[in-house]
Amino acid sequence: MGMFSRRQTTVIEPTTAVGTDTSVAGAATGGVALNPALRALTGRWVIDRPHSRIGFSVRHAMVTTVRGAFTDYDSTLYFDGARPSESRADLRIRVASVDTGVEQRDAHLIGPDFFDARRYPEMSFRSTSTVHEGGESFRMTGDLTIRDVTRPVDLQLDYLGSVLDPFGYERAGFDGTTTIDRTEWGLVYNQRLKAGGTMVSEKVRLQFDISAVRSTP
Repeated sequence: MGMFSRRQTTVIEPTTAVGTDTSVAGAATGGVALNPALRALTGRWVIDRPHSRIGFSVRHAMVTTVRGAFTDYDSTLYFDGARPSESRADLRIRVASVDTGVEQRDAHLIGPDFFDARRYPEMSFRSTSTVHEGGESFRMTGDLTIRDVTRPVDLQLDYLGSVLDPFGYERAGFDGTTTIDRTEWGLVYNQRLKAGGTMVSEKVRLQFDISAVRSTP
C-alpha cells in the first residue's frame, strides 16, 4: 500500500454500542461533555506503525537531551468514544529494538546496565483506568513493567483529530506523554560529573505518537 501500511500492529475495538443520546455520554464521563467527533471514533482501528512512534527523551550530562524510540512492539487498544472509562490499552515492547541513532549507545542500553534485554526482553504497559478530563484530553492510568518491576503511571492522552486520507482511509491521531523516575524500575546505572550532577538524568519522558487507521470488519 506504499507509505500507508495495512499491517495490523495495534487494534482498537469497541466495547459497547454507541447511541445518539448525549445524556449517556455525559453520565459516562461524570457530566463532562464529549466532543461528538470522539464519539464517532468508536469502532475497530489499527495503528499505522510507519507513522507512529513509541519514544523517550532523557537529559545527558546535564546539558543536552538524547531521544530514542522502540521500533518493535505489539499492543491491543479498546477505545469507546461514548464511555471513555471503558477504554483500555495493553502494550508490549521488545527492548532490544531501542534506537537512539547511535549503535554503541543502543548496545549499552540493552545491556545489563540498563534494560538487560537477555534477561528481560520485554517491557509492558497495561492500563487500569481511563478518565475524560475535558475537551480532547484524557488521563490513562496503568501499570508499567520494566525488568519485572511493576509500578503505576499516569499517561496524559490527547486526541489530535481525524481525517480521511488520500487513499480513502479514516485516520485518527493521539498523543500520549508521561514522565517517570527510571530508578524506581531498577535502572540505576549512572556516572557522577566532577562539577556535580550525573551523566544520565533519572527522569525519563515517555512519548506515544499514534496514528490509527479505521479497520473494516
